[in-house]
Amino acid sequence: MTQLSPAQGKLSLIFSVIKKSLRGEELDYTTGSIRLSVVLLAIPMMLEMMMESVFALVDLYFVGHLEHSSFAIQTVGLTESVLTIIYSLAIGISMAATAVVARRIGEKDPKAAGKAGMQAILVAVALNVIISAFGVYYGTDILLLMGASPEAAAHGTPFIQIMMGSSIVITLLFLINGIFRGAGNAAIAMKSLWIANLANIVLCPVFINGFGPVPAFGLTGAAIATTIGRSIGVAYQLYHLFNGKNLLKITLSCMTPDKEIIQNIVKIASPAVLQFVIASCSWIFLAQLVATTGGDDGSAGYQTAMRLMMFFLLPAWGLSNAAATLVGQNLGAQQTQRAEESVLKTAKYNMIYMGLVMLISLVGAELLVAFFTNDPEVRVYAVRAVRIIALGYVFYGIGMVMINAFNGAGDTWTPTKVNLVGFWFFQIPLAYFLAKSLKMGPEGVFIAIPVAETAITVASFILFKRGKWKEVKV
Repeated sequence: MTQLSPAQGKLSLIFSVIKKSLRGEELDYTTGSIRLSVVLLAIPMMLEMMMESVFALVDLYFVGHLEHSSFAIQTVGLTESVLTIIYSLAIGISMAATAVVARRIGEKDPKAAGKAGMQAILVAVALNVIISAFGVYYGTDILLLMGASPEAAAHGTPFIQIMMGSSIVITLLFLINGIFRGAGNAAIAMKSLWIANLANIVLCPVFINGFGPVPAFGLTGAAIATTIGRSIGVAYQLYHLFNGKNLLKITLSCMTPDKEIIQNIVKIASPAVLQFVIASCSWIFLAQLVATTGGDDGSAGYQTAMRLMMFFLLPAWGLSNAAATLVGQNLGAQQTQRAEESVLKTAKYNMIYMGLVMLISLVGAELLVAFFTNDPEVRVYAVRAVRIIALGYVFYGIGMVMINAFNGAGDTWTPTKVNLVGFWFFQIPLAYFLAKSLKMGPEGVFIAIPVAETAITVASFILFKRGKWKEVKV
C-alpha cells in the first residue's frame, strides 16, 4: 500500500472536506471542530450567494451590448436598486426563518423546525401579492422617481414591471434557502441558485436577441429570462422541501396558519426587514444622487460598479451566513461560548477573502469594467467608483459576520439600530455634503460608502463583544 506524503495527505483532506460540504450532509454543528463546521457551511453558502450575484451581472452583460445600452444599463441598475427593497423583505423573513429553524434544530426538534419554515412562507406570500401589484402599476413612475430620464423610463418600463411583478419568486428563492441553511443543509440552497442561474444564462441571449421561433425582446427579454430562471430554482427548492428525504419533515398540518409561530416570526422578521430596508433606502438615495450629479453616464458607471461590488460581496455574505446558522444551533444547544468562537472564526476567514477582493479590484478595475460596457464615459465613472469603494472591503467582510451573528441569535434589533445611525444619520448626510456642498459630484458619493461601512463595522463589533445577543429567546 502506497503511503501518501504529508502534502498529498493534506490535499486529500481538503478535497474530502469540499466534497462533503457540496454533498449536503446534515450534520450536528453543535459539536466537533469549529473550523470544520465553518468551512462545511461556508463553501456552499459562498457559492450560493455568488450565483445570486450572477443574475444581475448576466443581465448587465447582455443588455450592455444592446443599442441604447446606456438606457438599458441604467434601467437594470435602477431596477436592481428598487428590488433591494424586495430583497430586504426576503432577507428579513429568511433571517427570521433561519434563526427559528436553527434554534429548533439545535434543540433537536426538526418537526417544529419544519412548521416554523412553512409559517414563514405563508407570511411571505401574503406580503408579496401587494408588492407585485404596486410594482406593475407604478413601474414607469418608479424609474422616474429614481432619476431616470423620461426616455430611459419609457424604454425600461416593461423590464421593471416584470421584475417587480415576480417579487414572490425572488422572495421564495431567498426564504426557502434560509430555511435550509437554518437546518444546516446549505448544499440544497446552493444547488437551487446554480440551477436558476444556469437557466438564466441560457435563456438571456434567447429572449434578448431572439432564437428560432422566439422573437427578440431586447431589454424586456432579460427580465423574462431572469424570472423563468428563478422560478425553476424555486421549483427545485419546493421539491426538496416536500420530498421527505431531509431533516425537515413537512406535513399538511405545517401549512395550517399558527398564530403563535407567525407572531414569533413577525417579531423577529420585522426589525430584520427594517434593517435591510434602511440600508436599501440609503443605496437608493445614493443611486439617485449619482444620477442627478453625474447624468446618465455617471449613473450607468455607478450601477456597473455596484453590480461588480455585489458580485464580490455576496460570496462574503454567504460565508457570513455560516455564523447565523452556527450561532442559532449552538444557542439552541446551550453552547454560548462555542457560538461566539464560531463568529470570530468566520470573521477571520471573511476578512482574508475580502482582502484578496480589495487587491483584485484596485489592480484590475479597468479590466473588470471593460467586460460590461463599451462606453468610454461610463467606464471612467465605473473605474473610479470600483477603486474607491474597494478601500473598505476588509471592514465590509467583518461587519457582515457581526450582522449575521446578531440575526442568527434572533437579536434583529441591534443591527437595525446600527444601520439606522450608520446609513441614515451618517452615510446619506456625508454623501450629500461631499457631492453637493463640496461639489465633488459622484466621487463624493463613492467616498461616503467605505467611510460609513467602516464606522458601522466598528460599532457592530463593540456591541457583539458586549454579548447581550446570547440572552435572546426565540
